[in-house]
Amino acid sequence: MARSVLVTGGNRGIGLAVATAFQALGDAVAVTHRGSDVPAGLLGVRCDVNDAEQVDAAFAAAEAEHGPVEVLVANAGVTRDTLLLRMSEDDWNDVVETNLTGSYRVAKRAARSMLRQRRGRMVFVSSVVAMTGSAGQANYAASKAGLIGLARSIARELGSRSITANVVAPGFVETDMTNKLPPERRAELLAQIPLGRYAAADEVAAVVTWLASDAAAYVTGAVVPVDGGLGMGH
Repeated sequence: MARSVLVTGGNRGIGLAVATAFQALGDAVAVTHRGSDVPAGLLGVRCDVNDAEQVDAAFAAAEAEHGPVEVLVANAGVTRDTLLLRMSEDDWNDVVETNLTGSYRVAKRAARSMLRQRRGRMVFVSSVVAMTGSAGQANYAASKAGLIGLARSIARELGSRSITANVVAPGFVETDMTNKLPPERRAELLAQIPLGRYAAADEVAAVVTWLASDAAAYVTGAVVPVDGGLGMGH
């Protein structure tokens, strides 16, 4: 039976791979975007997760087409990388507001319909740096670590209604952003990964769809690394 799925930031990169994977399973998928093209077959809803009114409007649009949201994937995120002493208040606030507070907004909105249905799946896309830290990414790492506390609190609050909340923590993934790195930087990063390669976005999507499946009905509050072993021990 097709489910109503909403993926934030689902028009490119990991988000698009996740949205496409759910679509391939026969689900009705809506993706939020901030003005970019959306592939055929996906319902695009324009939304800046920093704006609560836009979040509510995006959910209303998705629900009008596909019914109450049953699966939420909180994926939208930004980076403003720089060393701590050079990091401005805006660099910090923009990243935390989008990555963490934006996820709170969409989770809160999704919880309304999930509580009425007495079921639901929330998956938050974090990062290996949430556990390991990363020089030049204090803002990003803090925002992604915050998702773990958010998800685990939701898991405890809403678990009695058969609503699960889990976190996926990708490592380095083949995306437009990583492809732009200088060859020497790519080689340096690859040397740190036990599997010796970057992940494909589809490999992250496979874990997300599993966490939203019936097979993972008894998994909640978990942090699942998809990092080639980069974050082992954390």
